[in-house]
Order: sequence, then structure tokens, then C-alpha cells
Amino acid sequence: MLGTSLSEAASPASGLLAADLDDLGLRLGESGGTLRVWSSAAEAVELVVFDDVDADWIVDARPMSAVGGGVWSVDSDLLRPGTRYAVRVDGPQGPRNTFNRNTLLVEPYSRGVIDNGIGEWRSVAVQGHFDWGGVTKPATPLDRTVIYEAHVKGLTKRHPAIPPALHGTYAGLAHPAMIEHLHSLGVTAVQLLPVHAFGNELRLLQHGLTNYWGYNTLNFFTPHAPYATAESRAAGPEAVLREFKGMVRLLHEAGLEVILDVVYNHTAEEGIGGPRSSLRGIDNSAYYRQGADGAYIDVTGCGNAVDTSTDAAARLVLDSLRYWARDVQVDGFRFDLAVTLGRDRDHTFTPEHPLLQAILEDDALRDVKKIAEPWDVGLGGWQTGNFGPGWSEWNDRYRDRVRNFWLSDVDYARRASTAPVGIGGFATRLAGSSNTFTAERGPLASVNFVTAHDGFTLRDLVSYDVKHNLGNGEQNRDGADTNRSFNHGAEGPTDDVRILTTRRRAMRNLLGTLLFSAGVPMLTAGDEFGRTQRGNNNAYCHDSSLTWLSWDHAPWQEDLAAHVRELTRLRRENPALRPRRFARSGEHTPSASVMEWYDEHGRTMSHEKWTNPAHRTLQYVATSTPEEEALNRILLMIHGNEEPIDVTLPEIEGVSRYIPLWSSADEHPSADVEICAPGDTVSLSPTAMRLFRAE
Repeated sequence: MLGTSLSEAASPASGLLAADLDDLGLRLGESGGTLRVWSSAAEAVELVVFDDVDADWIVDARPMSAVGGGVWSVDSDLLRPGTRYAVRVDGPQGPRNTFNRNTLLVEPYSRGVIDNGIGEWRSVAVQGHFDWGGVTKPATPLDRTVIYEAHVKGLTKRHPAIPPALHGTYAGLAHPAMIEHLHSLGVTAVQLLPVHAFGNELRLLQHGLTNYWGYNTLNFFTPHAPYATAESRAAGPEAVLREFKGMVRLLHEAGLEVILDVVYNHTAEEGIGGPRSSLRGIDNSAYYRQGADGAYIDVTGCGNAVDTSTDAAARLVLDSLRYWARDVQVDGFRFDLAVTLGRDRDHTFTPEHPLLQAILEDDALRDVKKIAEPWDVGLGGWQTGNFGPGWSEWNDRYRDRVRNFWLSDVDYARRASTAPVGIGGFATRLAGSSNTFTAERGPLASVNFVTAHDGFTLRDLVSYDVKHNLGNGEQNRDGADTNRSFNHGAEGPTDDVRILTTRRRAMRNLLGTLLFSAGVPMLTAGDEFGRTQRGNNNAYCHDSSLTWLSWDHAPWQEDLAAHVRELTRLRRENPALRPRRFARSGEHTPSASVMEWYDEHGRTMSHEKWTNPAHRTLQYVATSTPEEEALNRILLMIHGNEEPIDVTLPEIEGVSRYIPLWSSADEHPSADVEICAPGDTVSLSPTAMRLFRAE
């Protein structure tokens, strides 16, 4: 079965789940361990064991035996918890092979790795025992999920209430002070930038930079050791894993889920000529996409692409996911460049790819959250909306339309007297992107975001027209050129009170849109305080104060955080804002929101007003069709022009009053409640939002 391509497999269980691929990696027992490594083309495989103190001193080397199906196996009494080991692989020479019998390689299923101090890596045997104390996963329903995307180190490095020994660590993330902050924000899940063991590209080191984000994976099973405390690092990989699991347990006790940003699409071995640290030396022809001449087919932009059309490569990904979901108890995964994982042997994306199907169907993964980044840089790489049921997707169409409406359209209108488009496309995104996701998948297929780790921060989005990436060492060529941002009249820092006031309101509009939209909202860490990266929209290579969160805030930043807390509370308390399904005209659809649209006069929106670029004022009424919660109805006012306007509240059957809940015009969330009646007139400031509950 190992010779069968996944694209030809009859089902996910065919080939991918072949018994020959079971139990790869190291299994420890009372009298030693058994190591199993897969290589279809190898002619010889050898286990190498190192000294317990000197990771460069070989104390034993023994051949592994071919046991069928491309698997090589060896038993050794030297394989015990803490043992440092590697494999050496020899095989035929040719354009698709890069075997070298002298290269010491990381075993792909290693639960621990260490740097030997001279730029080489060693696998470490890890037992992995941990007492979960009866703590289980929170299992937050998707409609109640609010994701907080964060970097382990950057989030905690400067937090004043976290002990310095825990700064930048897994333990720091689980500290009561951080849990209190996450609770106060109303988020339900922490989505961590890559925590699989990763390395630095030589190019960055030559510039005095590092790979801060971590999208350069060395091994799919090992937590990144530098994010552990000094005490755990000194004790070794077993202690690092224990600290990671301890973080998960404490976050779960607090009701917070842990989602991992996982990078299975490429590895740290880069292009041909890059490091040969693991898969390249074990079976280059099977693990990486390449042509007959050995040239890599790079659909990731990172030098290589893992070839998930082969059973062994796909099974490696699946087994890693199983391990993190079952043994480490994480709650979900965000798949970086997920399109690469769904490409067949012809390098064409298909949502029916056996790996993607196996991820949905595997018992260990059935209940975890699965979020695809639905693009890569290869031919046909943009696939937003094309993953199947069971997947959620980062919705870049949402991001772009929301930025356009509140930022670049306003910029355009200042110069041309009218915006380039009307409000229709924005309304579609607000209501769950039904033009992108099928009725079967519904609005929860959309992970809505305005910012992410990649790109401008929220504050920079309203403060810069262009990127400022000179510090990245690439002459400002890297990073996106099209940001749909607007500096509101000055590039970067300014003392102009009018500009600063308008910027703050723009941030509140963006946050209000994000948290009042149908779908799953994702907030980027630091945006709640208006964090800046000084206009750098690709700060992946800066491990410094540029990327670490500051916890020393001006009053306006505390006001912004108060708005975030209010917005998440309102989302939580109003199910009409978080439907599970799309409503269907003339039908009763449980857990949907029936949507009605009115203009500034309280009249049903006309076709002309939907399409008129000059018309950018809308009243959006959503009424829940409850299954488990009480009936709920909200009215959201949106005004996207820079002139104030009076809006007449619509007269709707069964509605006798409107209770004001939130306004983006307020610098600090207001507690004043002036009840309004249908037909009353409400004044809106320029570019503003207001939320009401209709009773």
C-alpha cells in the first residue's frame, strides 16, 4: 500500500492508514526501546546514540533492519528516557535523492529535540507521562468562540504581574495574571503562533535577525524549547513537554481553549542546498514535492513543499495532529497554507484529498476545531470558501471588504467626494459571507479577522498608508504592498488631535464590525490596546520590543480595551449576533438570524441604495430563531461617510422600543441608556456604529 498515491487511494483508510505505517518513531519499554523509521528508497538505516552529557559524542551505532513496507526497525537497551539519538540513512544517488551516510538526522517522530551547540540537532527520547488531574477540554461551541491570536513570548515577555522567570514562556501564558486578562477580554480560545520546534534561516542570522514567528518547523512533535522556562530547559525535553502540558491544563481549568498554528506545508530544510536535518536525508523523493529533475515544486514560497500525495508524508502529518490532540490535549489547529496539504500528485488542490478527509474523520480529531488558511502561493492556490464541511477558514474576503469600507473607501471619498462602492458588499460580510460559504457550512465556516500576525496591527492600519519594513533587511521589498489602510492625514505618529480622534474611532468601528459579524471572530493580541509595530507589516524576523506587547498604556489605550470587553460581552449576550446557520427566505431555520435591512429613513433598502456608492448608511436588524437561548433581536446602525447624519429608527411589527447598547462614537463605553421608540431620530457622528436591542 505504501506505493499507492493518496490521490488514488479509495478512502482515507486506504494507504494513509496502512498498518505498515503504524507505530513509527520511538516506543519505550522497561528494558529499552524500539525505533521504527520509514524510508522507501533507503538501502541502509542506522541508529546512532550519543553520550548523555556530550551530544556530539557517539557511544553506539547499530544497523536497523528492513521489516517491510519501507519501514526500518531496531531494538536497543540504550533507548531510555533522556537518550539522545539520531539516524543515518544511505541510499541511491540521483536527481531526486539526497542520501548521505554520514549525515546525522532528526528522527521525524521525535518527542524531543536539542541543539548540540554547533548547529546540529539531536532527537531525545521522551516518556511523556503527565497527570491531567481530571481536567478536560472546555469544548466551547463554535458560535460562542472568540479567538485571540498570540505569540507565546511576545504576549508575556513584558507583563509586569508575571514573575521575570516566567516571561516569554508557556508557564507565563498560564499565569493567573494572563488568565485574568484573557477572561476580562471575553475571549474563549488562545491561538498560538507556531510552537513546534523551529529553527532560524541562515539568511536571517547573517542579518543579525531571527525567525520570531516560528514558521520554520524542525519537527512536528516537539514543543519549541526556548519558550519554556530556564528551569525546564535545563532539565531537558521531558520537562519542556511537561511545562507545555501544564499550560494547557491550567488554561483548560480556566475554561480557555488552546489552538495551535501548525506548519505542515514546508519545513526548515528550505530549498535544495539548505539544511539536511531530517526528511531530506531520510527520503527526499517521498517527502517533498519535486519534478523528475529533482527541482523542488515550491508552492509555499519557503523553498520546499511537503508532498502529502504520498502516504508516509500525509500519515506523518496525521499522526502529529493525533498526538497534539490526544496526548497534549490541544483543542484545535489553524493550518498554515492549508491548500498545500490538499494538493494531489499532480499538485492540484482538491477538498476531497484523503489527508483532509482523514483529518475530519479521525476519532482523535473529530471534535477539535479545524481552521484552514485557504491559500498558498502555487498555481490555483487561492481557495477561500472551497474547503468542505467540517472546516472553518480564514476569510480574507471579509478582511479586505471591512478594511475597504472603514479605511480605503473613506480615503478615496476624501479625494473624490464619493466612495468607490456602496454598502452592499460590506453588508454581505457582516451577515456571514453567504456568497463565499455554502448553506451546508453556514456562517461559522468563516473565521473573521481584520488583522492577524501577518500585516499591520490595528493601530498601524489606521496610522500608515504604506509599509515601513526597512528593518527587515530586504530594502522594504518584503510584506504586502496592498494593505487597504488609511493614515487619516499623517503618516505614522502625529500630535494632531483631530487625526488622533478619527483614528481611534476607526479602530472602534473595525473592532465593532469584527465582533458583531456573523462567523467566528479572531482578535490579534495587542489590538485591544492599540499596539504598534511602527508601520512594519511583516515583523516575522524581530524578536524585540517591536513585537513584544507593552503593558504600559495611555488612557486612550485603556479605553479601547474597555470597548473590546464591552463588545465581547454584547456578542455573548445577544445570540442574534452569532447565528449557526444561514436563514432561508420563507423557512424557519433553527439557530439562524433572520436579517432585515433599512436605510437611514427607516425604510426597507432599495436596490438603488444598495448599489449607490454615495449611500453608505444602513440599519441592520437581526432576529434569532432560537434552539437553546431566548429570542433575541438587535439593530445595528452603520454610517460610512465623514458627515454626520440623522437616522430614523424603523417601525417593525412587535418592536416597541430600542435599548442603546454601544456606540463607536464614545471614547469610553457609555453607561447612559436613553430608550428610543420606533420612528425616533438618532444622530450619528461621522463614520460611526451604534448597536440597539429591539424589544
